[in-house]
Amino acid sequence: MEKRKLAALPYSSQKLDHSAKVKTKTLQPYRSPLEKAKPRSLVSLCIGVLGEHLEDIIPDLHEIAATFPPHVKIMMAAIARRRKLLNDDVLISLAESSWDILDVSGSDVSDHGLARVAEKCKSLRAVDISQCSKITAQGVSELVQHCHLLEILRCGGCPRSEYTARRCLDILKPKLNYLEGESWEELDSLEIVNGAPALHWLVWPKVDDDSRESLATECPRIVLNPKPSLFGFRGVEVPFGALPDIALDDPTLKDIDPKTWAVRAVGSNVTIPSFSSSNEISIAEKFRLAFVERDARLAPKRAKNARQHQRREDRERVTKNTDAKSIALAAQLKKSLHIRS
Repeated sequence: MEKRKLAALPYSSQKLDHSAKVKTKTLQPYRSPLEKAKPRSLVSLCIGVLGEHLEDIIPDLHEIAATFPPHVKIMMAAIARRRKLLNDDVLISLAESSWDILDVSGSDVSDHGLARVAEKCKSLRAVDISQCSKITAQGVSELVQHCHLLEILRCGGCPRSEYTARRCLDILKPKLNYLEGESWEELDSLEIVNGAPALHWLVWPKVDDDSRESLATECPRIVLNPKPSLFGFRGVEVPFGALPDIALDDPTLKDIDPKTWAVRAVGSNVTIPSFSSSNEISIAEKFRLAFVERDARLAPKRAKNARQHQRREDRERVTKNTDAKSIALAAQLKKSLHIRS
């Protein structure tokens, strides 16, 4: 009996494993290969069209964007950055006080634009100034001075930005009135004067050893270049904005067609013309030229229709009017006599 029970165990275990696999498979939702992606909203399509022709409306962007809601403005700023059109004027025209993130990486934004936006957007929690050659330590100082909720800062990426990041260490490090706790985590924000009181994540991929050691020694609460982990960092989940491989403004454009900013992409062998080129005509001018071309193409047909309409009116007038009919018959008779002679 015992041998039969032992022999039956493998079969029963296989049966249980098979049933478990079947149950596991049934938990997964079925997706048809013919299932279509969710269509984009009308607002997203409109923003995509504006983004494709953004350079045409930049001169009047301040007036046009005045009626845009905050989430649309930040989407336009993200598109402008990807199309290499983001500068001080564009950023200031789109800035909204409710913004909590700001991504100007790789743009032409300078200290002036960053300072103006920092004065208006005091609720910023995450800022990316990497690869910005026109932003110096002065602009970062203005940012820290106005945005006391700043938790995430991205910097570096180009020689000028690397130099700015090294000079900003003293600006970012919090200065203390007095220290009573045993660690930085026990400090109250009121005890921190100057510096960035809420800064906790610093993304600086090419940080030098001296700067790394200085941060670890003088300000260990600032986490440098955190890596994604299932368990977080020291028990704290790493926020999305502190992950260097993902653009800070990516979530704002999740429903926008990437072709919107691909119009300026330049391949290794193929060059795609830019709409902002001085030799390229504007959209309004293209519409005008198309209308003129269509008008010229239809002009002979309109003239032919006008002649036919005139002949029809003449026949009707001759048929209804006796005098006109007599004159027409006399003209035909005179013409026939002239041909005979």
